[in-house]
Amino acid sequence: MTKLSVNINKVATLRNARGGNVPDVVQVAKDVQRFGAQGVTVHPRPDERHIRYQDVRDLKEVACTEFNIEGNPVPKFIDLVLETMPTQVTLVPDGPDAITSNAGWDTLEHKGLLVDVIEEFKRNDIRTSIFVDPVLSMIEGAKATGTDRIELYTEAFAKGFSEGNKEAVRPYAEAAKLANELGLGVNAGHDLSLDNIKFFKEHIEGLLEVSIGHALICESIYLGIENVINLYLNRLR
Repeated sequence: MTKLSVNINKVATLRNARGGNVPDVVQVAKDVQRFGAQGVTVHPRPDERHIRYQDVRDLKEVACTEFNIEGNPVPKFIDLVLETMPTQVTLVPDGPDAITSNAGWDTLEHKGLLVDVIEEFKRNDIRTSIFVDPVLSMIEGAKATGTDRIELYTEAFAKGFSEGNKEAVRPYAEAAKLANELGLGVNAGHDLSLDNIKFFKEHIEGLLEVSIGHALICESIYLGIENVINLYLNRLR
């Protein structure tokens, strides 16, 4: 079975919009694991606009499944990873002003940086993954960095699939096949949802893990709101 790691950034966004500690990201992390998720993912950014660095420290204490920290390997991020020692670190080349991740690494241009960072994490027994587009040369470049895994950036697939283009999965299938041949583990994430996840999983060889946040939280609101409204009505009767 492909593992599901739940990205709880959006929970932190909701908390930060109001102040205080509701919803409580630590409690949410406990609950998603209790409900069956096999991992918790966070992506702290330098401005801490959703997940804060202290959240990562707090979550480390309750992550009883896999704990995955995503981010751009700037010094502050590297220090946080080495302090909290997650199961996996996923390196993402997003700028400080990026709304969300919007591209994979150029693993050829940035090979030197990636090699140095990955060596440091692997010395500390932290599994490494690189966020990449489904481009075969980038997969080969990822192999040369020494990373354990890649994470396929799936926005293009999700967009194509939503428009009825099932061929949008083909580059990802080819990238996964090459990664497997090279001995790289394959993760995936970005805009995967209830609508497209089954199709994607069926076409990606050796898919080890998906990280899903935005869609999962939005779907939870829609699928749960009727129940919550009825609970309120029952209390108001």
